[in-house]
Amino acid sequence: MQLDNIDKQILEALQDDGRLTNRDLAVMVNLSPPTTLERVKKLESKGYIKKFVAIVDPVKVNANCFTYVEVTLARHGKDALHRFTAEITRLDEVLECHRITGGADFLLKVVTQDIGAYEDFLIHKLTDLKDIHHLKTLVVLSTLKQETKIPVNNI
Repeated sequence: MQLDNIDKQILEALQDDGRLTNRDLAVMVNLSPPTTLERVKKLESKGYIKKFVAIVDPVKVNANCFTYVEVTLARHGKDALHRFTAEITRLDEVLECHRITGGADFLLKVVTQDIGAYEDFLIHKLTDLKDIHHLKTLVVLSTLKQETKIPVNNI
């Protein structure tokens, strides 16, 4: 499926406000509501829209400590990679896990209540995972920019 300008406008608008009514979205993209709904459903079915979510304020829910953790595995075979993937995806504190290049194999984004809770997570969960050779923790002091919107019109 090739995205046209209207599809891109729909994606941009829904990334700004996922609660837009179909009628409001239709006005924004200058289409009829049924045509707009059909396009949104097609974008969903083709995987362009993965899901609709609410973005929660971490401070309000006492999630005050964000860390990035570089993970280097001791082994890099298929079994070790599958095992690590299965184990890491079960940890609720891990918000993101990226396979990366460079000195480490993976980069994790972790959220906890505070640094003590991170230490507990590190000691009782992360270091218990098989195949981990080395961990490097980077603590977020402050966040200067955080976006969830992918600029589809500029790509």
